[in-house]
Amino acid sequence: MASVPLVLSIALSAALFMSFTVGANSNSAPVAPAVGANALSVLRAALLVGIVAGLGAILQGGSISETIGKDLVTGVAITPIAAAAALLTAATLITIGNTYGYPIPSAFTVTGAMIGSGIALGGGFAVHEYVVILGFWFAIPIVEAVLAYGLARGLRSDSIPETVGIPVLGGAVGYALANIQLTVIPTASGAQGSVARYLATTSQLLPTVVGGSYTLGMVVVSALCGLVALVGTRGLLRRDETAGINQFLVVLGLIVVFTSGGSQVGLATGPLEAVFETDLQLPSIFLLTLGGGGILLGAWIRGPRLVQAVSNEYASLGPRRSIAALIPAFLIAQLAIVLGIPISFNKVMIASIVGSGLAASSSGGSGVSPRKVGITLGSWVGSMLGAGLVSYGLYHLLTAVPSVG
Repeated sequence: MASVPLVLSIALSAALFMSFTVGANSNSAPVAPAVGANALSVLRAALLVGIVAGLGAILQGGSISETIGKDLVTGVAITPIAAAAALLTAATLITIGNTYGYPIPSAFTVTGAMIGSGIALGGGFAVHEYVVILGFWFAIPIVEAVLAYGLARGLRSDSIPETVGIPVLGGAVGYALANIQLTVIPTASGAQGSVARYLATTSQLLPTVVGGSYTLGMVVVSALCGLVALVGTRGLLRRDETAGINQFLVVLGLIVVFTSGGSQVGLATGPLEAVFETDLQLPSIFLLTLGGGGILLGAWIRGPRLVQAVSNEYASLGPRRSIAALIPAFLIAQLAIVLGIPISFNKVMIASIVGSGLAASSSGGSGVSPRKVGITLGSWVGSMLGAGLVSYGLYHLLTAVPSVG
């Protein structure tokens, strides 16, 4: 039987490897439009991506990490060997896919790998959780495409001046930012809280409930944050419209990068949730910091090349369609964080780009390739099933090795 330190070292190394892989491949897209518009240099974009995505991982990654680590199989607690098998499987498959140019979505791969190793460990299928996750996944392309299409059409419309439409969108983003959940703002129940809830609660501002636990005071705080964002965005555009749009692209891109870090770190840290809780007896913030550090390193080491490559592809979108793609991606990813549902952020971005691309197609521009969409959908299904089978086999292989199992 292997010593506990050896097994934990394997699992921790696998988590760091996975977070590095996620950092290298899943966080560059949001800043690509700003780089394509020459509002950011490639190196500065990669530097900012690493820092901002790492912060997002630490401040927002807890809910999805818990889902990955505790809710995908029933009847068992994930052991270090099972975690290592899932993480090594997912990170290896994603790396191979990226090397050969095949799109391997991280959420599908990690989810499949965790189910495979959990079943190999003796657990059962968490059918209800799968229904919720799959329902969300299937809804993403539809909701994203509709939102992005509507925004892109609105921004291209002559009846809505850009000095009005873009500031309104900035205000909507500001309203949403006031309500995102952050680890550093705990609530009375111990869950993550938001700026709007914290300020409304501590000041006892209009505690009348308007829905669920959302109060009128939270609406007021959120509206004020949205107003500040609207006025700030309008000020940028009034000074210089083109430069203002590019500056808005930079800020919006970094906000989406922050969200990406929060939604993706759980794919690397989730398998170790039970290990940190039982074997190491450490709070989850240490685990999220490990994942955030791996994401930062991945973004810094491999990010410049990927930012350059992706920015060339995004240059054809233009700033308006890029804005129309980024805002729905931000909103859907934040909803996934609230619900604790693992998502592939690249999948979210693709769905938004498809929607904004349809708007261009209907206006006589370049559209969306059905062949590329079909290949992407096939890769999503295949990656989940394949990761589950490989992880199942790898777990049994590791347990058969005397020095490990």
